[in-house]
Amino acid sequence: MKMSLDKNDLVDYVANQLNIFFLDKNPIDSGEVKKYLDLALQRVEYCFSWINSKYYNDGSNTLFNHLHADHYAVFLYLLSNTLYRNNADLAVCAKVFQLNRYLHSIDVYYEVELPDIFLFSHPLGAVLGRARYSNFFRVAQQCTVGNNKNVYPTLEEHVSLYPGSAILGNCVVKENCKIAAGSLLLDRNLEKNSLYIGNPAGFTVRESREKDPIWR
Repeated sequence: MKMSLDKNDLVDYVANQLNIFFLDKNPIDSGEVKKYLDLALQRVEYCFSWINSKYYNDGSNTLFNHLHADHYAVFLYLLSNTLYRNNADLAVCAKVFQLNRYLHSIDVYYEVELPDIFLFSHPLGAVLGRARYSNFFRVAQQCTVGNNKNVYPTLEEHVSLYPGSAILGNCVVKENCKIAAGSLLLDRNLEKNSLYIGNPAGFTVRESREKDPIWR
């Protein structure tokens, strides 16, 4: 993977950001980040390798640019989740998660298990809760995946949420479904190859068989 910073500089960059944002009496030791950096970057590289965009692949290499906000938001989520999976200090997990919120206005808790292959498309204001996610998941700005009466959705592969859309509650969203901009799917299942438009007060479900061309 071609990176805009080498690994040592990236470790220092993250640790410095954490210590600037969190001025408590427990500064982050860059060694805690470095210990799990390779695991997190392996996950970043695999995820980005499936994205069909010149910003993610140059034809020969997978790209990671720390100054590309969508790249860095994915990296910080995967770093926080990798730390958590490997029983790192929960305070460090929480700080990396919070740093992502501060920088990108995205709320994906370190315990949430996003799939191996997903895409943040300008995800400002997105909140992704403890749903069951599958590969080729795409989320845009101001989207929400969350619970209703403590029940979370299940999303199969190739689910895309367009700006301002939400999936809440007891929903099974089957393969290759799209939630249109500004729409709310609440406690309702969607069959394969569906485009959902509207909200519980009035909605339309159309057939949509085309796969999102962003995926390889």
